Amino acid sequence: MHNKTKISDILSRDEIKSFSERSDLWGAWAVGSTWGVLALTFIGLAWARDLLPWWGFSLALILGVVIIAGRQLCFGILQHDAAHGTLFKSKWCNDVLVDWLCARPIWNELRKYRPYHLTHHAKTSTVDDPDLCLVAGLPTTRRSLMRKCLRDLCGVTGLKFLAGRLLMDAGVLQWSLTSDIRRLPQEGRRWWDYPRTFFKNASGMLLTNALLFAVLWISGNAWLYGVWVLAYITPFPLFIRIRSMAEHACLESSPDVLRNTRTTHAGLIARACVAPIRVNFHIEHHLMASAPYFRLPKLHALLRQRGIVPQPPTYLEVLKRMSVRVNDV
Repeated sequence: MHNKTKISDILSRDEIKSFSERSDLWGAWAVGSTWGVLALTFIGLAWARDLLPWWGFSLALILGVVIIAGRQLCFGILQHDAAHGTLFKSKWCNDVLVDWLCARPIWNELRKYRPYHLTHHAKTSTVDDPDLCLVAGLPTTRRSLMRKCLRDLCGVTGLKFLAGRLLMDAGVLQWSLTSDIRRLPQEGRRWWDYPRTFFKNASGMLLTNALLFAVLWISGNAWLYGVWVLAYITPFPLFIRIRSMAEHACLESSPDVLRNTRTTHAGLIARACVAPIRVNFHIEHHLMASAPYFRLPKLHALLRQRGIVPQPPTYLEVLKRMSVRVNDV
C-alpha cells in the first residue's frame, strides 16, 4: 500500500500560498465567457437558419449542439470549482452567483453537490467514493465502449438522467449525480405531495430555464431553447462520460492521488468539449484542491519539472486504454 502524497511534501509554504491565491477577475471571466460563447452560438444558429441552405444549417446545428453541450459541462465544472471555494475570492460569488448562473440552469444545486463532491475527494477510488460507479467495469471492449457512447449520443442516457432527476426532486429517489441511486420511503405520502415536492426542489432549474426561454422567445428564436435541451440530452452525457473516464478510470485503488487520479493533455477540441477551465489537470486538483483553475497549468509544469507527475496522455489515448479488453461480457 502506497502512502498518501501530500502537497506539503512537494511544495514549500510560500509556494502553497502562491498557488492558492484566488481571483474574482478570473472567476468573472470564466462565468462571463461561458455565457458569452453560449450567446454567440445562439446568434450564429439564428443567422444560419435564416441565411444558409438546409444542408449548411444542418451542419451549423450539429456544431452548435456540440458547442452548447461543452458549455453545459463548463457550467458543471464552474459549479465544481465554486464548491471548493476557488472560483472567486468572495464566498457569496462562489455560493450564490455560481449556483444561479451555472448550477441551476443545468438542473443542479451547489448546496447538494458540495458535500457529495467533497466525499469523492476524501474517499477517492475507495468503496465509499460516490463517483466510483462512473468508472465501474472499465476497461471494457471497444464494442462495449462504442455502445455506451452511442447510447449517450442517441439521447438514451440523457433521457434516463432527466427521468431520474425528476424522481429525485419529487422525493422518490435519493439525490445523486450517478447511476447509484436509492429509493426513498414513500409511506404516508399523498399524490399531491409529489408535484409539490418537485416544484419546491426544482424551482431553481425551472426559473433559470424559463428565463433562458423567455430571452430566446423575445429575440424571436424560441426554437433555440429546443437546441439547448437537445444538447443536454445528447452530447452532454457523452462529454461527462469521457471526462469521468479520463480522471479516474483504470487506475490503482490506492489512497495516493498520484496513483488513483489522472491528468490528461487537452487540445483545443478537448477543451471545448470535455475539459473546460483546466479540469484536465486533475492530479494537480486532487493534490491541491485549494488551487484555482487558472493556476493549475503552472502547478503541473512545476510538478513535471520536479519529476512528480508523468507526461499526460491525450483523451484519445485514454479512450484506447478504456477499451483494451478482448472478450465481450
